[in-house]
Amino acid sequence: MPLKLNVGLSKKVGLPDYGSLGASCHVEVELESSLLQQDLQAFQQHVRRAYVACAQAVNDELARQQSPNSSAPGQPSSQETSRAAAPDNSHASQNNGNGTAGNGANGGHPASQKQLDFIQQLARQIRGLGVRRLDALTEKMFGKPLAALTSLDASSLIDMLKAIKEGRVDLEAALNGATT
Repeated sequence: MPLKLNVGLSKKVGLPDYGSLGASCHVEVELESSLLQQDLQAFQQHVRRAYVACAQAVNDELARQQSPNSSAPGQPSSQETSRAAAPDNSHASQNNGNGTAGNGANGGHPASQKQLDFIQQLARQIRGLGVRRLDALTEKMFGKPLAALTSLDASSLIDMLKAIKEGRVDLEAALNGATT
């Protein structure tokens, strides 16, 4: 009998004027039920990969919604309408608190020095993650170097580093692109 694995992640960030922006991703996969009895490590690896994929989808959607080039919530951008995209299970909503859609411009603020320092501190605490590998992870997640991260990017990276440190996400899976 197959085993159904459900993994979900939701994240909400604040916007100006008491608004917020949220995204969530939920994935369901079928696995061999024998994994729980015979190969717990393989089962945990499937869970981690599904979580990393959800985390990346949520972070990407929040960044897309907050980018200055994004259109109003619920309306596809010109880039999205010009390319055929495979459907995914991520959903986003945006409301700036006053009944109108916000522009999400606060996602464009550069990461604070405090955020960058904390990222470096977390990276030092993760075995096998040095400066070079941190740069590789940052490039993999955001397509830009650590110094170019926005405040939202840095917050997402901090969440990912905490998950890696706690063992909820596999470092190698994140570095090898299992997040996409």
